[in-house]
Amino acid sequence: MDKFSILLVDDEERIINFLRAKLKLSGYDILVATNGAEALEQFKTHQPDLVILDLVMPKMDGFDVLKELRTFSSVPVIILSAKRADVDKIKGLHLGADDYLPKPFNPDELLARIEAVKRRIEPIERRKTSESISFGDVVMDFKTHSVSVKGKAEYLTRIEWLLLSELAQNSGRVMLYEELLSRVWGPEYRNDVQLLRTWVSRLRSKLEDKPDDPKLIVTMPRVGYILKQA
Repeated sequence: MDKFSILLVDDEERIINFLRAKLKLSGYDILVATNGAEALEQFKTHQPDLVILDLVMPKMDGFDVLKELRTFSSVPVIILSAKRADVDKIKGLHLGADDYLPKPFNPDELLARIEAVKRRIEPIERRKTSESISFGDVVMDFKTHSVSVKGKAEYLTRIEWLLLSELAQNSGRVMLYEELLSRVWGPEYRNDVQLLRTWVSRLRSKLEDKPDDPKLIVTMPRVGYILKQA
């Protein structure tokens, strides 16, 4: 079986050298890029399983790399950056990053987050459900992993699909913030409500007629979310 491969994208040599050694010892295959343009070339050539992405780089910054990457791939991306402001984290998540870890970072925490990503993308036994679920104008087909809104196909990222699946399979009942975070991202994320809010906002923008006045995925203030059946 092929090893899980990771593309490290950072222009700081000491961080690249440290992470390459640390992750190789943990059993991962490592690819390296020192700028955004090289990162996209490496990705298209080698198709890694995960990308660890810095934001501040020459030629093409991390936000632009992520934006370009999301036009053709749903590969998991963990942003690892010295940009610590909430606005940068939110921007990264809105562009499709799976996680955001500010520098300086604990390498063991990074390893734990990589393992959490692996658990999400490796095949898992899901609760049995019907082949499709419909709620209002939205239809989820579990056999083909596809979603349509008013008869038109709507592309969901892996995280969006997992999040909607949990809400759909528990429609009509409130799902607590901690419950959703643990099921979709893993127990390490159970307190990261901002992460959940960002991805719910992304889902609403794709599924709701009026995302700012949602009728499908409804917020229960300070508690969680509920998917309303039509």
